[in-house]
Amino acid sequence: MQAPAHTLGLRLPPPSSSTRRRARRPGRRPAVLAAAAAATQAAPRRETDPRKRVVITGMGLVSVFGSDVGAFYDRLLQGESAVGPIDRFDASSFPTRFAAQIRGFSSEGYIDGKNDRRLDDCLRYCIVSGKKALENAGLAKGSDAYAKVSLCVSLDKVRAGVLVGTGMGGLTVFSDGVQNLIEKGYRKISPFFIPYSITNMGSALLAMDVGFMGPNYSISTACATSNYCFYAAANHIRRGEADIIIAGGTEAAIIPIGLGGFVACRALSQRNDDPKTASRPWDKERDGFVMGEGAGVLVMESLEHAMKRDAPIIAEYLGGAVNCDAYHMTDPRSDGLGVSSCITKSLEDAGVAPEEVNYINAHATSTLAGDLAEVRAIKQVFNNTSEIKINSTKSMIGHCLGAAGGLEAIATVEAITTGWVHPTINQFNPEPEVEFDTVANEKKQHEVNVAISNSFGFGGHNSVVVFAPFKP
Repeated sequence: MQAPAHTLGLRLPPPSSSTRRRARRPGRRPAVLAAAAAATQAAPRRETDPRKRVVITGMGLVSVFGSDVGAFYDRLLQGESAVGPIDRFDASSFPTRFAAQIRGFSSEGYIDGKNDRRLDDCLRYCIVSGKKALENAGLAKGSDAYAKVSLCVSLDKVRAGVLVGTGMGGLTVFSDGVQNLIEKGYRKISPFFIPYSITNMGSALLAMDVGFMGPNYSISTACATSNYCFYAAANHIRRGEADIIIAGGTEAAIIPIGLGGFVACRALSQRNDDPKTASRPWDKERDGFVMGEGAGVLVMESLEHAMKRDAPIIAEYLGGAVNCDAYHMTDPRSDGLGVSSCITKSLEDAGVAPEEVNYINAHATSTLAGDLAEVRAIKQVFNNTSEIKINSTKSMIGHCLGAAGGLEAIATVEAITTGWVHPTINQFNPEPEVEFDTVANEKKQHEVNVAISNSFGFGGHNSVVVFAPFKP
């Protein structure tokens, strides 16, 4: 094959004017097409099909502020810290000796006594929050034993599901089983060791109690777990595979092995002299997160199904997204690329333009790297942040791990319905890079147009869900 003329040192005559015109056209064509595409690009469009619109009809929780949604949010609005010394076990030898620990929890009326004594707290929190959510949705009423929920309305239970995940699973049952094996031998391992340790059992037990035979599994993506469950549940509904799904997360890891594990990761605050101010997202003096626990679930339902049963519609789930940093086991990308792309994809899924968002419930755990990485990501997506309120629920209730997104979704929906956003407490010396209104130390009245709730987990798992006031 002959080499091209220019490689042989030959000089060719210049092209004629008509040739030059033809030669320029291929270079101009992509720009012309791009301009035309930009001019005709459709504005974000929200879902209008009532079979595919997903609404929130119930909420249930177990938290350090109790198991009533209204009381939970009231205490958040008051800016109350739930963090204090650990008294569940002797933590005196640990470098971190405090947490947002649940005290005085009772499952009476929701779990029968025999099972209640056997269950890991992770499972107890799941079952109670799930049944409370059904009550809130007008779907259930109590009975004497409450081993099985009495449904108030007729549901096609084959099209009703449960997706409640957990980051750590039944950690107490697992820890006790290992201790029995070491100290007493395998014969002393409980037959409930495996069933009550695995992460899917919360969804399974709740479904058994309420008879829901639709999609049922758990997702475990560390601290992003709850949002992953919301996203998956909504997609089941959108695809026509379910009418209604209980979704969220549960966690109970404040035990010696859980505390010790996070201490070993160097993830926790060690502000033992002043634990109530230890969780201080975006503050220059932050030194790690504070462990929390609990469960938070939503009843997610197709608008068509909710309207048929005249359900109380609290808010609307507009969309969401999940992705991965593909960077590091525990550290976020410093440039925020994974998070920014996840936010962008969530807005695309929701049919929402960035300028419509005016409230962000941030992941904001009070870690040195994570807080600023999230801020950088938010700045990449939102050109104008002057109208956006951004806060951290974790500043008061700690980091509830796999349940964090569930409890924070409830806080987000409560902000929508009440018109008040809770403060981010412990804002003493803010990072200059944080140029948002973080609702520092005092609640603010704020009419939420569109809200996003961020949750990110070890492994680089990113998740963002989008909520808004329901409009028929």
